[in-house]
Amino acid sequence: MAKDDAAARGAAELRAARAESRWLYWSVAIFSFFVNMLMLTSPLYMMNVYDRVLGSRSFETLVALSVLMAFLYACMGVLDYVRGRVMGRIGARFQARLDRRVFSAALRAPSLARAQREAQSGLRDLEGVQKALTSPAMMAMFDLPFAPIFFAGIFIFHPWLGYLGLGGAAVLIVLALANQASTRRPLEVAAQTTMAAESMGAQVRSEGETIQSLGMRDAAFNRWQQARGRSLDASIAAQDAGGSYAAIIKAVRIFLQSAMLGLGAFLVLEGWATGGVMIASSILLGRALSPIEMIVGQWAIIQRGREGWRNLSVLLGEVPEEYKRTALPRPKGRLELEQVTVIPPGEQQATLRMVSFKVEPGQAVGVIGTSGAGKSTLARAITGTWRVAGGKIRLDGAALDQYDPDVLGKYVGYLPQRVSLFDGTIKENIARLSTAPDDAEVVRAAQAAAAHEMILRLPDGYDTRVTANGGRLSGGQIQRIGLARALYGDPVIVVLDEPNSNLDNDGSLALNAAIKTLKERGAAILIMAHRPAAIQECDLLLMIEGGARRAFGPKEEILREMVANHRQIAAQGPAGGVT
Repeated sequence: MAKDDAAARGAAELRAARAESRWLYWSVAIFSFFVNMLMLTSPLYMMNVYDRVLGSRSFETLVALSVLMAFLYACMGVLDYVRGRVMGRIGARFQARLDRRVFSAALRAPSLARAQREAQSGLRDLEGVQKALTSPAMMAMFDLPFAPIFFAGIFIFHPWLGYLGLGGAAVLIVLALANQASTRRPLEVAAQTTMAAESMGAQVRSEGETIQSLGMRDAAFNRWQQARGRSLDASIAAQDAGGSYAAIIKAVRIFLQSAMLGLGAFLVLEGWATGGVMIASSILLGRALSPIEMIVGQWAIIQRGREGWRNLSVLLGEVPEEYKRTALPRPKGRLELEQVTVIPPGEQQATLRMVSFKVEPGQAVGVIGTSGAGKSTLARAITGTWRVAGGKIRLDGAALDQYDPDVLGKYVGYLPQRVSLFDGTIKENIARLSTAPDDAEVVRAAQAAAAHEMILRLPDGYDTRVTANGGRLSGGQIQRIGLARALYGDPVIVVLDEPNSNLDNDGSLALNAAIKTLKERGAAILIMAHRPAAIQECDLLLMIEGGARRAFGPKEEILREMVANHRQIAAQGPAGGVT
């Protein structure tokens, strides 16, 4: 029920975005009216040629009718072209209106543990809806309401012709409904398997170095080929199902037009109709049935748009738009955690429980503990990546959710355990993908991370292009560029998760120098560490065990306590376990 309510909210948001182009839809409807009225040019021209020109053998009448016909067709072509361009802009406007919204929702969904599947395909779903809005099938939807006018014209010629046309239309409608029912599931399966194959292909590409070095290329290819094969099989099944109905409908339409000619010829022979009526009725029937054939032929695009609409409804409903926050002054960097509990997205059990401590500007805190103790969870919570399930994290007294996420990101520098770069230059990566990076700030951040000299030794310096996996860069170089990115813009809070995991001795010394510089600037630093070298510049230590705070205080005091505890355990020896 909750998911249905969320989907209803998301659908309402989509309808509101579509309604912004209401006046454009009305203009398309008006153009469609005149286009369809001008479609009567052909049957009327044929009637007059057969019934008047040939009977009177008037060359002047033929010329006049032909000139008028050419002019009306030119008007129809211009109007049809204009409405097509308007429909294209409706789709583009809809996508542009929702691009940022869907992009943001897809990014936030994993941290909220909501609409995970829909988040993976969110941008593709939006593109699918946009393509459906601009497809010829949508134009046919505007033409379909005018079909009764064409059928009325056929009835005026003769009732028998009208009944044949209506019967044929009923057959095509039944076939169209059957097409919808039989292709719905194959098209859904095709979309799901295609997305799975694309996801696996992207993962294989991103982990190409590991796959190559461990001799996994054949195994990875076989798995990808299996996924790709399922996708191709599902796509072929969907195409076969839809294509068979499209072929049947096309054949039925052509047959009906020929049958209309045959019935018209019979009426002419009986003296109940003229030759012009025979030709005009066939043309009118073809025009009346054309939208149905077009919709069936484009059904895969329509179905993909409908599926995208459903997925977007769930995504936008489950991940509501963030409200506008009141702008707060730039914080000084006083961080306070009050009984913070964090449950990872999609999990049921907390990995961080009731943790409290304070960090003042200019202080560095080393967070230590065994693997799985909750250090990375704490890092994600402080950066706002994961929301707290209980308690509060405050920055200068304001809870983190009182800051706009993008604004908070400018105040926080974060170096994750696994650093990933983006396709672009080193400058763009350090500048956090800014479209107008500040060169001076980029160099300053690199110098603070002790990466400036290293970058200058690269072929194109700061303009050296890198790929998502780093390309020619070593793990240590990627780590230092990631540190420079974390320091870009003078953040007041810096969170470093295993910052020296890929650094050599020189890199570790540079890291400690960077931490010392940050302290002098007044930033609050938290370092999640396994190696002692990483906490050399730390003033305080926080020890986490099993997701809970075990100890917190000055570094020397905590280290003495740890040494004393280890000695006590060692002194007990095996006997301690017996007692």
